[in-house]
Amino acid sequence: MQSFIHKDFILETETAKKLYHEYSENQPIIDFHCHLNPQFIAEDRQFDNLGQIWLEGDHYKWRAMRINGIDEHYCNGKASDKEKFMKYAETVPFTAGNPLYHWTHLELARHFNVTELLSPATAEKIFESTKEMIQSPDYSTRKLLEMMNVEVVGTTDDPADDLQFHKKLKDEGYHIKVVPTYRADNVIKTEDPVQFKAYIEKLGEVADIAISSLTELIEALDRRHAYFHELGGRASDSGPDRFFFAPYTEDEVNKIFLKLMAGNTIDEEETEKYRCCVMAELAKLNHKRGWTQQFHVGALRNNNTRKFNIMGADTGWDSINNSQNALKMSQFLNLLDTTDQLSKTILYNLNPADNEMMVTMCGNFNDGSTVGKVQYGAAWWFLDQKTGMEKHLQDLSALGLLSRFVGMVTDSRSFLSYPRHEYFRRIVCNHLGKEVEKGLIPNDETILKQMVEGVSYKNAKSYFNF
Repeated sequence: MQSFIHKDFILETETAKKLYHEYSENQPIIDFHCHLNPQFIAEDRQFDNLGQIWLEGDHYKWRAMRINGIDEHYCNGKASDKEKFMKYAETVPFTAGNPLYHWTHLELARHFNVTELLSPATAEKIFESTKEMIQSPDYSTRKLLEMMNVEVVGTTDDPADDLQFHKKLKDEGYHIKVVPTYRADNVIKTEDPVQFKAYIEKLGEVADIAISSLTELIEALDRRHAYFHELGGRASDSGPDRFFFAPYTEDEVNKIFLKLMAGNTIDEEETEKYRCCVMAELAKLNHKRGWTQQFHVGALRNNNTRKFNIMGADTGWDSINNSQNALKMSQFLNLLDTTDQLSKTILYNLNPADNEMMVTMCGNFNDGSTVGKVQYGAAWWFLDQKTGMEKHLQDLSALGLLSRFVGMVTDSRSFLSYPRHEYFRRIVCNHLGKEVEKGLIPNDETILKQMVEGVSYKNAKSYFNF
């Protein structure tokens, strides 16, 4: 009987099989957006078991377990690694149809050569058989990256981070590039003036500047941006719920900044002006150094106040927000383009209703100066599944240039998550294979090879300048 994860998993046509196995399967991985801990790579962390490496910080799995009625003690609680693993194994059969079912079995197959289905009946055997492997030097964090043919890892880092582990890796000359990605979201979190002031003071200490004005804030951000660049950073990221835009003057925004630093709250209009200004100044830094900027918009975060107060952010209480305000997005991008300071830009949406709007928005600001200068990012977070990816590919093909797409990101905190790139590549090849066999794309090797290799690896390689 053929195993669930087999050579032609997801590939429905002969053309799809050819495209994947000949042009995509063996391409290296450039993971330009993830949340891996650089300390674990610098120190070459060794995990103890599958429960630890799988369930430590993985809110995708925690959400599924909670839906399945598993107590928090076994999700993000105090249970042992093995107890958590056994409860996840209990949940896995109920995830059939969910991407977790595919990811789980791809990871077991690719890292451990385990092709049995995970369930309560097989959990003990799988836990014990993988434990010795995980504790061996061949399964350290660095070896896991090498095993998956990873070429670049772009972590997500605050401007106030000291980047000591990136520096250690760079000084060591580690052959896999582990580069910081500049994410300055805390600079626009103005809801709590006390927390805001504490963050600005921390940023000032790291940047070695006393921040008492908007001008000094931008100077501090610029200094950190330069340091990120020195350590190989070539991209920024931003994760607001939406784009902000309001006409402003620097004097107005400076007064708003001083108001916040004095511990006072600001109103809706002031918030819009401040956020628009600071995000625009950050974008100008990206243009100044030739970086790519990424915007992940559309998340409704921390919905469950009771659980957020206990566990904090990024623990599985987020969902899809309303559709984006297309006008504000356009106005913000146009603000930068008006002075020709719009850097290479990737737009990611979380609400699938925004797909077509987002692809066409990208087209407004491609000026022919760079291939794919402003482009539509990979299906993200809740859309990072087979149906979401297929819709993404269809919409991008219909309204943009799929052949110029920079491809997949893991967006993950797990060192076992790299088979998600394989998952994406199989879905791409399956999509193209079906289009070829329908006669909608020519069965031309030059066109198909360029498209598949580009989307799998080469487009990202040429786009980011890591």
